[in-house]
Amino acid sequence: MAKAIMIQGAGSNVGKSLIVAGLARACLRRGLSVAPFKPQNMSNNAAVTVDGGEIGRAQALQARAAGRDPVVDMNPVLLKPESETGAQVIVQGQRFATVKAREYARLKPDLLPRVLDSFQRLAAGVDLVLIEGAGSPAEINLRAGDIANMGFAEAADLPVVLVGDIDRGGVIAQLVGTHAVLPTLDRDRISAFIINKFRGDIRLFDEGLTEIASRTGWTSLGVLPWFGEAWRLPAEDVMDIASTTGGVFKVVVPRLARIANFDDLDPLSAEPGLTLDIVEPGRALPGDADLVLIPGSKSTIADLEDFRANGWDVDLAGHVRRGGHVLGLCGGYQMLGRQIIDADGIEGRAGRFAGLGLLDVETRMYAEKRLARTQATYLATGDTVHGYEIHIGSTEGPDRARAWLRVGERSEGAASADGRIRGCYLHGLFASDGFRSAYLGELGARTSGVAFDASVDAALDALADHIETHIDVEALLGLARHMG
Repeated sequence: MAKAIMIQGAGSNVGKSLIVAGLARACLRRGLSVAPFKPQNMSNNAAVTVDGGEIGRAQALQARAAGRDPVVDMNPVLLKPESETGAQVIVQGQRFATVKAREYARLKPDLLPRVLDSFQRLAAGVDLVLIEGAGSPAEINLRAGDIANMGFAEAADLPVVLVGDIDRGGVIAQLVGTHAVLPTLDRDRISAFIINKFRGDIRLFDEGLTEIASRTGWTSLGVLPWFGEAWRLPAEDVMDIASTTGGVFKVVVPRLARIANFDDLDPLSAEPGLTLDIVEPGRALPGDADLVLIPGSKSTIADLEDFRANGWDVDLAGHVRRGGHVLGLCGGYQMLGRQIIDADGIEGRAGRFAGLGLLDVETRMYAEKRLARTQATYLATGDTVHGYEIHIGSTEGPDRARAWLRVGERSEGAASADGRIRGCYLHGLFASDGFRSAYLGELGARTSGVAFDASVDAALDALADHIETHIDVEALLGLARHMG
């Protein structure tokens, strides 16, 4: 019979995802079969599962840490923001609805049975389920109908460990304040706490631990120092995408407002010979770029309009005139064509929308989403490329005759006559070391030969070591409760 424990945060971005990943790897090394679970996530950085759905990428990383394939039950509700007030709701891996925030609040109680169904199915096959909350339980205005934090903990009868982030300051207030505002029954579910992201001499916070424990009655499981190797792990949140400097070859990436599936950038940021320049809105695309990479988008047409509003279309045209290279991935690929036709208004307004005109193709939007884990061949070298597809729409046109990937018997991608402009629907292709080296080498970049997947596993091992060193893992596992 599986045990389970829930890791919640005193705020957003306190490090819950990495703590769960590190614990999963630590438990795997102890011989336990372990699975990650997050009842509700909000992210446009999704992963395609082995059972044909999509979940938050953080849960896919946690599954990898646990030595398991990602499945939809690990993240039964995924919210993918499409605007400031609305999101696409993915339930057990498949598109369920597109709703405004107020509509979703009314929908949540109806989703709880499906969340519990996924949880129970997942728990049936493992020794331990590590559950990650979302945001903070201190947001008591959201407690009614909650399925992400204490609402789920109550429904599944789970013990909770609360994580505070000392790096942002005020960690005593984070934890003691959470204790003060929680209803008694929710407060009593919290058994212990962890302090994360400490910099400096940990002993200097001994008195702080004593104060938190005395004011809350919760047990300290330890203080985690800042984990310096976190950059080697795939980023979950768009705000975690960072530029890297030092390399001679410069890859420029415009940060789209609705950027999606940006894990394409992780292998590039790990290459010491590359400079990865993430360009914020309001700043011009640098004129010294070697490659401009236009990433995926949750709302291609809206991001295309923003691209023009920032003047990036003019910058990109100048880059091409100077002989630069351009790569569009998924939504970025759709933007590079002559036009995008959305006859049914799937992304909002129905109509025909002029693309950037750098590829002689056009895209037609269809409601059906393609979700697939994909193995392709890079036609220029024969290198195998492992990735995934997650998109709506189909792209056709003369430049498709110069497809540069093959998936089974199907060609994939398009290229301009001179080969400097390329696009495709395949995400994650740069994680394939042979392709990354070959493609960037063609453009004049020197790659390091780093084995990207191996480096991610090494970072997960280092994270597990970090947690084992500074956290009382035995005490944490002792708090886990048998299900059933």
